[in-house]
Amino acid sequence: MTTLDEPRGHMVSANGTEAEIDRVRVGVVGLGYWGPNLVRVLNEAAQAEAAWMCDLRPEMLDTLGRRFPAVRQTRDLDEMLDDDSLDAVAVVTPVSTHYEIAMRVLKAGKHVYVEKPLASSSELATVLVRVADERGLVLMPGHTFLYSPPVNCIRELIRRGDLGDIYFISMSRVNLGLYQSDVSVIWDLGPHDFSILLYWLDEHPSQVISTGRACIETGKDDVAFITCKFDSGTLAHVELSWLAPSKLRRTTVVGSNKMVVYDDCSIEPVRVYDAGVMPHDPESFGEFLKYRTGDIVSPHIESSEPLALQVEDFCRAIRLGTTPTSSARLGVDVVRMIEAADRSRVPDLYGSMPIRGTR
Repeated sequence: MTTLDEPRGHMVSANGTEAEIDRVRVGVVGLGYWGPNLVRVLNEAAQAEAAWMCDLRPEMLDTLGRRFPAVRQTRDLDEMLDDDSLDAVAVVTPVSTHYEIAMRVLKAGKHVYVEKPLASSSELATVLVRVADERGLVLMPGHTFLYSPPVNCIRELIRRGDLGDIYFISMSRVNLGLYQSDVSVIWDLGPHDFSILLYWLDEHPSQVISTGRACIETGKDDVAFITCKFDSGTLAHVELSWLAPSKLRRTTVVGSNKMVVYDDCSIEPVRVYDAGVMPHDPESFGEFLKYRTGDIVSPHIESSEPLALQVEDFCRAIRLGTTPTSSARLGVDVVRMIEAADRSRVPDLYGSMPIRGTR
């Protein structure tokens, strides 16, 4: 039951009037790099309320507490989970802790958002999905790029057939840092691009192969190159690195009709190229290929914060029982792609295949 002093949001009803709704009360566990962003978005959302902040470090609680004094603080997860008025918990902690914390949240009867990747293995991720289903709870992995307006613009171009058959996709996600304490660059950055590929192509890769190198810390790759082949014929290449001189978030999609460049760091994030190569009956060998270069279009992209859209989807799933775009099963598939990349990693490609020059 909601009392008069409990927070309420608003939604537009079927007859066009604004109706009050109960806000989803969410606690955030982990106040490192991404946790404060979730607290901020929850604090601003009409459908949600940032109810709790939990972190083992008192200085993090003090710092964020000055920005959000109305949000309750604790260093004890059980204290937060004992709050019967709490609806959900966002787990924004190191990957190695995702399963344990998310399971405790589910067993406490709370819905749970887990920052990507969902768990440190597909086996553990599958267990989380099963427990959430058995208890009728929402389990959402934090694949925020699925809510990015540019990503959804390109998905619509692919689904409408504007690009034709997708020949290949080339993705680069590199920067100087941020190094993670418990995972390699594939586990850290790979989920972004793997989730986008699954979302765009609506199929799983039939083959995955990767190679990488641990340049700074032994045993932990900070650069990786992953190639994925899909049964449709599409080929995808993903470049990941914590060790690059500048930030690059660039994807090229090449289709039989058109091509797209998605640059997440640009003021024009999506550019559609009416360009391609067409074979035709030649009169001579030199005329066998015909190159087509047409217009370059930058479609209008709405300026919406992906994390805010994801929080809306999370709250909608809790209130209405819908399946979120970033679904738990997609989260499992992403972890399986990461594991496939790990298993297929070529440890010493050039050492095992020496290349000798000629004199």
